[in-house]
Amino acid sequence: VQLQASGGGSVQAGGSLRVSCVASGIIFDNDTMGWYRQALGKPRELVAAFINGIKTVYAYRLKDRFTISKDNAKNTLSLQMDSLTSEDSAVYYCNARTNSDGREYWGKGTLVTVFS
Repeated sequence: VQLQASGGGSVQAGGSLRVSCVASGIIFDNDTMGWYRQALGKPRELVAAFINGIKTVYAYRLKDRFTISKDNAKNTLSLQMDSLTSEDSAVYYCNARTNSDGREYWGKGTLVTVFS
């Protein structure tokens, strides 16, 4: 499975940004896919995910501003981020966990920078 993320960039505080991830290879609609992020000097943390392709989970403090979505026909996972603050600046990583073999995959990440 290969994961290609795109859509990162720089945005002013209060603005919005959307990142997307296209999955290729052997991945099914009921596999788990999600977004993580890692800010400079901090550990990687879960942002949001589709568990087994059905249940959505969010980091509690992000759930009111971030929305995860999935287009199964296009194998694309997206994350809409609104009301961004400088604390949202991080590298955002796409993640997939396949039920067939229990393996975990990571995309290369896309940088999001929020400036004041």
